[in-house]
Amino acid sequence: MSSDTSELIRQDDVTIRFAGDSGDGMQLTGTQFTDTTAKVGNDLATFPDFPAEIRAPAGTRAGVSGYQIHFSSADIYTPGDAPDVLVAMNPAALIINYKDLKPGGIVLVNTGSFTDKDLERADCKTNPLTDGSLSGFRVIQEDINQRTIEALAGTPLGKKDVLRCKNFFTLGMMYWLFSRPIEPTLEWLVEKFGKKPDLLDANTRALKAGYNHGELLRLFQGRYEVPKVDNVEPGTYRNIMGNQAVALGLVAGAELAGLKAFLGSYPITPATDILQYMSLMKNHGVITCQMEDEIAGICTAIGASFAGHLGITTTSGPGLALKTEAMGLAVITELPLVIVNVQRGGPSTGLPTKVEQADLLQSIFGRNGEAPIPVVACSCPADSFECAVEACRIAVEYMTPVILLSDNYIANGAEPWKLPALEDLPHFEVKFVTEREGYTPYTRDAKLARAWAKPGTPELMHRIGGLEKDAHTGNVSYDPMNHQIMCETRLAKVMGIRDSIPTPTYYGPDAPDLLVVGWGSTYGAIRSSVEALQREGKKIGRLHMRHMYPLPHGLPEIFASARRIVIPEMNFGQAARLLTSEYPQFKFETHYKVQGKPFFAPELKAHFRKILEETA
Repeated sequence: MSSDTSELIRQDDVTIRFAGDSGDGMQLTGTQFTDTTAKVGNDLATFPDFPAEIRAPAGTRAGVSGYQIHFSSADIYTPGDAPDVLVAMNPAALIINYKDLKPGGIVLVNTGSFTDKDLERADCKTNPLTDGSLSGFRVIQEDINQRTIEALAGTPLGKKDVLRCKNFFTLGMMYWLFSRPIEPTLEWLVEKFGKKPDLLDANTRALKAGYNHGELLRLFQGRYEVPKVDNVEPGTYRNIMGNQAVALGLVAGAELAGLKAFLGSYPITPATDILQYMSLMKNHGVITCQMEDEIAGICTAIGASFAGHLGITTTSGPGLALKTEAMGLAVITELPLVIVNVQRGGPSTGLPTKVEQADLLQSIFGRNGEAPIPVVACSCPADSFECAVEACRIAVEYMTPVILLSDNYIANGAEPWKLPALEDLPHFEVKFVTEREGYTPYTRDAKLARAWAKPGTPELMHRIGGLEKDAHTGNVSYDPMNHQIMCETRLAKVMGIRDSIPTPTYYGPDAPDLLVVGWGSTYGAIRSSVEALQREGKKIGRLHMRHMYPLPHGLPEIFASARRIVIPEMNFGQAARLLTSEYPQFKFETHYKVQGKPFFAPELKAHFRKILEETA
């Protein structure tokens, strides 16, 4: 691009929110800005937010799609709270989002979509550009529609297709404003539209025109520079989303077990991407089957485990409910199975594209009979790989189904991830039974895991199934005491998992006035808010739980050191209820939020400060 003499303003931390109609390409715009920012070397975290409808009515508030990115020259743990910059492509996007902006923040408005008809669609009685609503912000009004049409003059594309390029014009302006290179996106465009030269040319011209527009017209009174992180741990990094990390972790876990991964699944928001990612890994021996419903998905996975694969199934809360009976089948047959539940707002269909973590008790207790299943919870996109590997380890070492909990916030969020060294990954290679001597289906090892024999192994014909089996022969048994023995054994096996998992790390003073306990995607907001209060000298500590069932050793000793304990959750206190039942000697306070939105660090900080003031 041409040389630029604009004032360069250093910023260490910036949050941008792109918002527009669900057909304006805001998710693509945000993803491209994110990928480029990762290549620049900033730490980052993202939060896509889009409607559940495939195509909500154009221009309405229900159809607003947003993408927020927080990037910094230092380590960060959340996708930001109040944005510094809002890009609003129409009135609905503006009216839904402008109140979240920081005071004095920048608003870039596409005036080309602010006709009377556009205002009416957004249910705006007055024009927010002229009624004083934006008086506390720096407003930059630009007809991006018209600028895009001018930039693509002479193109063979029709006007409708030309206007579809306005997101790249906007992206170019943001690249200029925040000193981002456009080359990574130009390379992506060649890869995406190389066989469609008209589209490649149009989007390339739009991107370059937007960049030059910012430079030539000085719309922003200077540009900003966010330096790269200079104290990053050496290694190879890539930008990764939560669902991608889970998919990679599942495939890696199967490989570490010496097994082939089999995924039987049914598409459901927000878990479908895992199925899509794993379907691209056939070169790693991965088999994927998109089934006709949730029940078929899990049953094919159980069948694959019976045949000697690592069975996997993916779903969200409503699908988990449908899989319940088959989960019991996996428990009683004692076959390794990983069940991924990417949580969303409920109940029922609920809020398919919004975040909630209200499936914890369903995951631990939501089955008929005594059917214990271990539960592991991811905390962020980068943590999801390790959690998926851990779920695979538990499944094969203990011959049990395992539930891996993620949520929409983690699944669609992105952050840099340091690729692990292969030699550092745990190995838990499966040893199938191949000899007849001493074999029964329920011969157990020191961990109480039963022997695993592949069907077709000579002289090892056996039977397992949903009817209770004799603890010794494996034959169907209705003996009352045998049933109790088998239930007790399956429970003891699962509870024994705690001997192979670490106590969560505690961060804080020895005797805190307040201990914040978290699990799942509350990690970033909790860490940011607690560390801010610690810098003020407050006696506050935190720990974050990965293994939700069984609970790890060492928790009572940590709880006993704190004067008060609070658990922020995106539910009505399910983890608090669980911990209270396990450790009734402690009082666990609940701080909940069920708005389809994640916790933000400032709101948690204010709540924790209030508790500390009460405790003083």
